[in-house]
Amino acid sequence: MIPFPNKKYQIIYADPPWEVKAGPPWASNGKSRNLTYPTMTLEEIKHLPIKDISDKECVLFLWTINKYIEQSYQVAKFWGFKPSTLLVWCKNPNGIGLGGTFSLTTEFLLFAWKGKCGAKNRYDTTWWIEKRGKHSEKPKLFRDIIDKTFINKTKIELFARQKTEGWDVWGNEV
Repeated sequence: MIPFPNKKYQIIYADPPWEVKAGPPWASNGKSRNLTYPTMTLEEIKHLPIKDISDKECVLFLWTINKYIEQSYQVAKFWGFKPSTLLVWCKNPNGIGLGGTFSLTTEFLLFAWKGKCGAKNRYDTTWWIEKRGKHSEKPKLFRDIIDKTFINKTKIELFARQKTEGWDVWGNEV
């Protein structure tokens, strides 16, 4: 599935397409709509071959949403990582958006590791305010933080939307 089976990475940055629906139009009481891209079940995400591509000393950055916070910890552990810190991206409201009683204006990036972490920098926060891009697109800021914190490491972005210098990328949009 992932085309780098013979390469090991020290940084894995993943934004799996969690199984969610777009929800009905606001106040319509209609049915939830499918997203514009294919999603994966929790079991499909857990069984990605991450153990095959992760080095013995590796850090994981795993994007998740409110609905899957608890499961993201399970996924990280299943992949062989020790969950450490939940980072928060605070987004500006943009119309109705996903969510029911509360419109969802945050996403979460679970930081986990195995072996030695090897961080070269420290950040005195766990949350950042960044503008939204198109649906599910993540701010460049988080890749920049990873690059500045973990120097000279082999890196892969899974479910990537664009090529990034210094990273291997895998996804249906690149």
